[in-house]
Amino acid sequence: MNIVLWIIQGLLAVAFIMAGIMKLSQPVEKLKSNMAWAEDISPTNIKLIGLLELLGGIGVVLPQATGILPWLTPLAAVGLAATMIGALFFHLRRKEMTSLPVNVVLLALAIFVAYGRF
Repeated sequence: MNIVLWIIQGLLAVAFIMAGIMKLSQPVEKLKSNMAWAEDISPTNIKLIGLLELLGGIGVVLPQATGILPWLTPLAAVGLAATMIGALFFHLRRKEMTSLPVNVVLLALAIFVAYGRF
C-alpha cells in the first residue's frame, strides 16, 4: 500500500507542480488564449491558483519524504482535493464537460492519498 501511495503522490506532485508553474510563469494573456476559463478569473486569482497548486504539489511529497512534519502531506492532499472540488463546480457552471474527467481523477487521487496518509 505504501508503494501505491508514493506512486500516486508522485503523479499528483508532477501534475500540480507543472500546472502551478505554468500559471505562475506565463503571462495572463497567453493563459487566456490557451485556457478559455481564464477569461472569467482575475489575473491575481489565476496566480493565486497557480501558487496553491505549486505548494500543494510540493506538500503532497516533501514532508513525507523528508520525515519533517509528515502530517502536512495528508493536509496538502486535502487542499488539493478542495482545489479540485472548486474546479469541478467552476467547470460545471461554465458547461466545460471536457475538463471534468481530469478534475474527477485528480480529486479521487488526492482523496486516496489523504485517506492513506491519515
